[in-house]
Amino acid sequence: MKSKEDIAKKIEKEILEVSIEITKKGEGALFVIGNNIRYTRLLKQKFRTFNVLDKGARKVLVGIATIDGAVIIDKKGNVKDYGAMIKNVKAFKGYGTRHSAAISASKDDNTSILCSEEEKKVKIFKNGRYIMQVDALEKGIEDKTSGIATMLETIGAGFIGTIGVVTLAPTLGIALVPGVIIFGGSYYAIKRLLSFSKK
Repeated sequence: MKSKEDIAKKIEKEILEVSIEITKKGEGALFVIGNNIRYTRLLKQKFRTFNVLDKGARKVLVGIATIDGAVIIDKKGNVKDYGAMIKNVKAFKGYGTRHSAAISASKDDNTSILCSEEEKKVKIFKNGRYIMQVDALEKGIEDKTSGIATMLETIGAGFIGTIGVVTLAPTLGIALVPGVIIFGGSYYAIKRLLSFSKK
């Protein structure tokens, strides 16, 4: 039987791969993974739940992700909704609606994965904090998604600094893998990640 960590890693890996594909096309999207997501539907729709790990799910995910609103996924990988408007979004000066929604939705032990069409970056938020960005145009980045998902599970959000204007500056990030920047962090946590990524 697979552990919750193994399932979470597989789900995050799949969503990362889908997000890189969407971002490379120059389109934006927002995926929110968790069980405590507050949202409303932007459109009325009939929707049959499916799992992100199901055969053929990737094509459907790419299609529904580019519709306005977020794709809502539970921690078992079931796609619960799409075209969702995140509730209680706090605006962050200098950042658009999608970034603010990603930060707000990632609270309560959730993960938000945002595709930024302008920057060609995939941005990852956990527990209300911006923790990582992936350059979708980095050569061979698709081959690194398993390692990135492992880092996501290792990081959690315990040591990442709170969100703010300076936190979002890439110059403050620490590069662990080409094309991947981890934001904030203590010396111990970064050392652990570095040793983990070499395995």
